[in-house]
Amino acid sequence: MAENTLRAATGRGTGSAEARRLRRQGGIPAVVYGHGMEAVALSVAGAELRAALSTDAGLNAVITLQVDDRQYLALTREIQRHPVRGTVTHVDFQVVNPDESVLAEVPVTLVGEAIEVAHGDGVVDQLLFTLPVHAKPAEIPNSLEVDISTLTVGGTIRVAEVALPAGVTTDLDDDTVLVMGVPPRVQTRAEAAAEAGETLPAGDTEG
Repeated sequence: MAENTLRAATGRGTGSAEARRLRRQGGIPAVVYGHGMEAVALSVAGAELRAALSTDAGLNAVITLQVDDRQYLALTREIQRHPVRGTVTHVDFQVVNPDESVLAEVPVTLVGEAIEVAHGDGVVDQLLFTLPVHAKPAEIPNSLEVDISTLTVGGTIRVAEVALPAGVTTDLDDDTVLVMGVPPRVQTRAEAAAEAGETLPAGDTEG
């Protein structure tokens, strides 16, 4: 578990003009909520937020949120970004209990080489890039590795085949497909000719 401290300040103003002013000064509007507490408006330093989320745990990093003279154990729940620049415009933090399970989205990483799929001119198609899991904050895995070395054309890898660490569960059905070996697409004669730079007689386009 990646755990670090992030300082936050209360008392920020509300409204879009105040939010723009805060961002110009390097701050980011934020809110913290959860475990029966009312949502509290905060601001955090952009550079410190990036540092807190730059560990291998990413958004699942457990953060000790230092709010004035109080501390909260929290997870980052939502990050809003500018639609063009991609800069962070707002962030939500959720207070968590270290002894209670929480829901988290964990990245799915493919490992190994699907040799049979490659030999069959197929394609490895990853259908799910994250897996929703339940775990205590300290037990949330940074990622889940899925070995595709035995994947074949037409074959699949399902949720039931993912080795979840102890204490980690998922609500997804065991038969949910994560990865599949897709057969090569059958080309029409017209498509094959176009790739070869040839021209077929008019009307002769069937495969």
